[in-house]
Amino acid sequence: MSAAADPLIPDAGLIQRFADGLQALWPALGRDSGARLGLAVSGGPDSCAMLLLSAAALPGRVEAATVDHGLRPENAAEAAGVSALCGRLDVRHATFRVSVDNGNVQSAARAARYAALGNWAMQRGLIALATAHHADDQAETLLMRLNRASGVAGLAGARPRAKVPGTDVALLRPLLGWRREDLARIVAAAGIDVANDPSNRDDRFDRARMRKHIADAAWLDIDAIARSASHLADADAALDWAARREWEERVHSGGLGLTYRPGAPRAVALRVIARIVADLEGEEPRGGTVARVYDALIARQPASIGNLVARPDPDGWNFTRAPKRKK
Repeated sequence: MSAAADPLIPDAGLIQRFADGLQALWPALGRDSGARLGLAVSGGPDSCAMLLLSAAALPGRVEAATVDHGLRPENAAEAAGVSALCGRLDVRHATFRVSVDNGNVQSAARAARYAALGNWAMQRGLIALATAHHADDQAETLLMRLNRASGVAGLAGARPRAKVPGTDVALLRPLLGWRREDLARIVAAAGIDVANDPSNRDDRFDRARMRKHIADAAWLDIDAIARSASHLADADAALDWAARREWEERVHSGGLGLTYRPGAPRAVALRVIARIVADLEGEEPRGGTVARVYDALIARQPASIGNLVARPDPDGWNFTRAPKRKK
């Protein structure tokens, strides 16, 4: 069978579009480079389309991995399906079985997935890990979080380049400019069976409900909403930069805690307070709690957050651990 007739090879224009976007995102993955890219492939249409595009754009230079969370009976078969597809594409594939704790299942599954994939990418010496987040994902996330009155950090869309949580492995999202329907057409043209996670249609999940509402609102410009999420990600990065400067210039160790002499606008000061709490408590505080502490300090009133007490004093805002209560 000729390459032109191989259904697993997407249209040449689509391959070029993907290759150009990938090289702009990470120049070391240029066609003449020997760098290898890792792919997170769940077996769904989005990640399978990414697999087809990557295998064609970077022949012999991609590896794929699937994480089986064990949350559905079909997970093992879906991972086996990805493995079989990778075999047809001559792409090395690995499957990892992880356990997920009770509670916020989706959040726990995400953490376990990234831990497994980050470790795999490091062991294999891959230059980066790519995921299949696309424009529709960006729009859904932004609209859901607007509905929860999220701040800039919550509204910021996924960034094209980041790091796999807890590692130094580069995390790439080369499909943020692609629509879900674009990717669906690629897998349909290839004639492959893909996984369809029923949670994507389960109204118990916010994203599933939002997806249905968006589908019923044809007037929404998904590409424009996704671009707005990208702009908010830039704003979030700028606030992070300003908060680092504020920390370096205005946060000092003092006695049993830290003293902060605020000089920045509220949005920056909130991030500095959150970092102070994280440093002293060992975990990130909730945004609403940080805002409450800020408002109290502005009013020259003390406030508590976790095991810390924040007090205004002549030198600024002092954060210390609350004294242990006597039994």
